[in-house]
Amino acid sequence: MNYFAPWWLPGGNLQTLVAARLGRRVMQQAPVYTRERWHTPDHDFIDLDWQVNAFAPRAPLLVLFHGLEGSSRSHYSESFADFARAHHLAYVVVHFRGCSGELNHAPRAYHSGDFEEIGWILERLRSRHVGPVVAVGISLGGNALLRWAQEAGGAASQTVSAVASVCAPVDLAASGACIGRGFNRQVYTRMFLHSMKPKALRKLEQFPGLFDGEAMRAATDLYAFDNIFTAPLHGFKDTDTYWRKASAKPGLRHIRIPALVLNARNDPFVPAASLPAREDVGEWVTLWQPGGGGHVGFPSGAPPSNLFALPQAVGLWLMQNC
Repeated sequence: MNYFAPWWLPGGNLQTLVAARLGRRVMQQAPVYTRERWHTPDHDFIDLDWQVNAFAPRAPLLVLFHGLEGSSRSHYSESFADFARAHHLAYVVVHFRGCSGELNHAPRAYHSGDFEEIGWILERLRSRHVGPVVAVGISLGGNALLRWAQEAGGAASQTVSAVASVCAPVDLAASGACIGRGFNRQVYTRMFLHSMKPKALRKLEQFPGLFDGEAMRAATDLYAFDNIFTAPLHGFKDTDTYWRKASAKPGLRHIRIPALVLNARNDPFVPAASLPAREDVGEWVTLWQPGGGGHVGFPSGAPPSNLFALPQAVGLWLMQNC
C-alpha cells in the first residue's frame, strides 16, 4: 500500500483520531443496512448488518469483522460499505456478541482470539452465498480472523478465497503494554473502558457472582479488565495467558490462503517493533507496513480528510484474490 499522509496530519495519533471523528467515510450517502439475527449453538445470538445495495447473484461477498467495541456504524465499516456499493459487492458487518446495541444472553462476550466463533460464522455465510467469500478484520477482528485462518490451515480455502487484517495487534502483549501508558492510557484506554466497563457490569447483573464487581469498577487499564473479565470468561487463566495464546503473530506461517496483513508503522498502540517481518510469515501472507496511517486511519486529502484510501487498497487486493 503506497500511503502518504496529508501534510496537515502529522503523526499516528492525529491520523487515528481525525479519521475516526471527522474523516469523510462515504462518497454520497451513509450505508443502509438490514439486520439479521442468528441464534448460536450455545443459545445466544449475534446480529449481522447487510448492506442494501444492488449486486449480481454471483458477486463476491465481503464480510467485515469489526474492532474492539466497533459496529456497522464505525468509520471503517461505513468506508468498506461505500467500497462494496461502488463495486457491486454483497457486504455484511458481523457484530461480535454484545456489540450490536443489545446485551447478549450468555455469560461470554468476545475476545481477540475468538477463532471458533469466526469459523462458525464464515462457514454459515459460505453455505448461503453463491459467489466467492472474502473477509476483512479490523484491529481485534483482524487478529481473530488471522487466528481462524491459522487454525483452519488448508481447509480455510473451502470457506473463503482470501482474508485481510487491518491494524491487528498481532502481538497482544506488546500492544497491551503500549496502550497502557502515557498518552495512550489517557485517551485510548479511557475511551475503550468507558464502553467496556458498563457493559461488563450489566453482564454481572445478568449473572451475579460472574466476576468481582468492585475490582472491575477499580480497573484503569485493559490488562486489569482482561484479568477480571475477558480471560476467565473465555477459558484463559489470566491476561498474560490470554494475550499469549490469542496473538496471531506466532502462527502466521501456518496460513494456507491468501492473507493480507496491513499495519501502519506509526500506529499509536501497535508498536512497529512488534510487527511481523518477512521471515515470520509463510508464502501465503502479504505484509503491507506503510510508514503512516495511524490506527485504522489512513486519511487523505484536504480537511476534514476522506477515508477512501484504506478500503480501496484492501478491497481491491481481496477482489484480485477471489
